[in-house]
Amino acid sequence: MKQPCLFTISAPSGAGKTSLVKALLQRNPDAAVCVSHATRGMRPGEVDGVDYHFVSVADFEMMADASAFLEHARVFDNYYGTSLAEVERLQAMGRHVILEIDWQGARQVRQKIPDTIPIFILPPSRETLRQRLEGRGTDDPAVIERRMAAADIEMSHYRDARYLVINENFDHALHELDAIITSQGLTTSRQMANYPQLISAIDSLFPGA
Repeated sequence: MKQPCLFTISAPSGAGKTSLVKALLQRNPDAAVCVSHATRGMRPGEVDGVDYHFVSVADFEMMADASAFLEHARVFDNYYGTSLAEVERLQAMGRHVILEIDWQGARQVRQKIPDTIPIFILPPSRETLRQRLEGRGTDDPAVIERRMAAADIEMSHYRDARYLVINENFDHALHELDAIITSQGLTTSRQMANYPQLISAIDSLFPGA
């Protein structure tokens, strides 16, 4: 079984993270998203267990107290968390696991699992980000201003990531994201673990090399 990687993908609201990840899963069968738990209400078109595991605040706090989350944080008056058991289940299947989380969550994950690979997605400009948020037609002006203020804070943490993808052209950004996921699974150390018999046979020819 191939050795899986753990990725965090962070981005400000409106940068296109969710759309990019959904498209990535369609073209990269080795990758899977760990669906987060959330206390916010479902939006039109969302499905429980697909977009989020929607839970009550009481249930979320119970899980947090039981250390069931790899990371969790409060965002826009709601709680979000990543189930540790779900991450482990996906990795046991040999899947590269993607966590769609904010910079706070990504930092928590790296503290617990240092070899986590952080990716950050940025819009090409703040003006483009505002246009995308307004184009959704789901938030009033006051909410959009809150999201823009939060986006400025989120974007300032791009330096925390190992890889930075600028979502100016969707197809190009998707290609870059897929290349990151694929290449990380092909590092020498992971391929040595993926093909131990081959590596052992080669090493036996040149012992001590």
